[in-house]
Amino acid sequence: MLKRKTAFALLVCFTAAGCSLPAGEKNIEVDSSAAKNEAIRIVVNSLGMGFPENMDENNNPYLNYIEKNTGVQVNVTLPPLNGYDEKLNVIMTSGEPPDLLNTSSPSWFMNYVNQKALTPLNGYIEEYGANLRAKIPKEAWDNVTVDGNIYAIPSLNEVNGTEIIYARKDWLDKLGLGPPRTIEEYTEVMRAFAERDPDGNGRKDTYGLSIMERLGRTSPFLGAFGTQMNAWYERDGKLMYSGILPEMKAALVYLRSLYDRDILDPEFPLNKIDVLGEKIADGRVGLYSAAWSDTRTHIAANRKNDPNAVWIPLNFPIGPSSKHGVYSTSKVRSYNVVPLKSQNAAAVVKFLDFIAGPGQQDLKLGFENEVWIRSGGKLTIRLEEHIKHGYRGIYGSLADTVERNMTRDRLVGLGEQFRLYENLQLIESNLMENRFNGPPTAAMGKHQVKLSKLQEETFTRIVAGVSPIEEFDSFVKKWKDSGGDEITGEVNEWWRETRK
Repeated sequence: MLKRKTAFALLVCFTAAGCSLPAGEKNIEVDSSAAKNEAIRIVVNSLGMGFPENMDENNNPYLNYIEKNTGVQVNVTLPPLNGYDEKLNVIMTSGEPPDLLNTSSPSWFMNYVNQKALTPLNGYIEEYGANLRAKIPKEAWDNVTVDGNIYAIPSLNEVNGTEIIYARKDWLDKLGLGPPRTIEEYTEVMRAFAERDPDGNGRKDTYGLSIMERLGRTSPFLGAFGTQMNAWYERDGKLMYSGILPEMKAALVYLRSLYDRDILDPEFPLNKIDVLGEKIADGRVGLYSAAWSDTRTHIAANRKNDPNAVWIPLNFPIGPSSKHGVYSTSKVRSYNVVPLKSQNAAAVVKFLDFIAGPGQQDLKLGFENEVWIRSGGKLTIRLEEHIKHGYRGIYGSLADTVERNMTRDRLVGLGEQFRLYENLQLIESNLMENRFNGPPTAAMGKHQVKLSKLQEETFTRIVAGVSPIEEFDSFVKKWKDSGGDEITGEVNEWWRETRK
């Protein structure tokens, strides 16, 4: 356990201006005597990545690069993506848990903080984490600090928001429609796409709007009513959960109206991302809330299938009270925790510190002259090699930091025609701020999983016409009684403390 004076010194470093240490140079060898016999076992997310022939998660050039420059030998386990956090639970309760586990679930993280099953990392970060201290902002550290103890090393979200609406301009032109701006204009465009045969094949086989399971890819439409999923907004001096606000009920009423009018894809409860992507690529969808990077994936696939397809970004829909916007992502993308039983916290911090510091460029961009080159100040990416080396993200994403110039150069280098950086700029100018950015509260660790499931199931039933809109009011009461009020109390206790 870190002594009080050490914790205070670390806090001073986080908050003081100019407190940053040099990141070091590429391929600097560590002192082999200090690194002697260091080995760690890690369980991390594969991100759906595969490996080139004759390589795997424990045998590839990027892991070799990390091991060479840290002196830490790393044994990697990649659980299946389906049921990932449940697998982590099984691993945590085993007799010999690994030295590092990575999760993107705040509730999972907080549950094990509550169980006192995680190693406080303050002292290790102070001694071995110069790059982590320099590159991770105080807000992110606050998100993983409970009662003065840092229980995880956060990996940062490189982007501040995700969703942007894209539409088929060739369909708009064919039907004599302009780009919509208000939610009413959006509704008319989507109705026309569903009813007026925009692809000209004589069949009613296009959707006005398609979304994903659990109401994914609805953010701009929720924003038109002044709310977002899983956020906290100030109301009368207190923070209130977005899912129980009248604004959310109004948004659900709107989405239900699209379903009742056969504008919304009726199969949306079954639409995982690959299913939605296939519908876009096949030309069945002409307007949807895209991820900022979809211009390189699903939209690009549709343009390949239909050379006449022209996609354009739209302004976010303006709702009845002139509201508009999209959700803002958390500063923290994922949590790297060290189980209390591990004896290798120092090696874990050294491993992550290298990824955040001197290894960041190679792990984010790939190896220079192999994946990319810089000529005349411009970065050019060899796309075939970029894709082949994509698995590097498994390691780089463990301690992602935000390097704005690197982000811009990388996104432009992937192809200016995809508008990746411009998409992010448009999103970032329309973010709806989530006012709660503290660590998950103790009650969240106890209740959040069941409350999230309750919300997802209730909202899906309402939009899909299975339940009447009045079920929203029953949901609000059940949410409050099943731990929501306890969470709200803790969130507002945090809110009061941060405003002192």
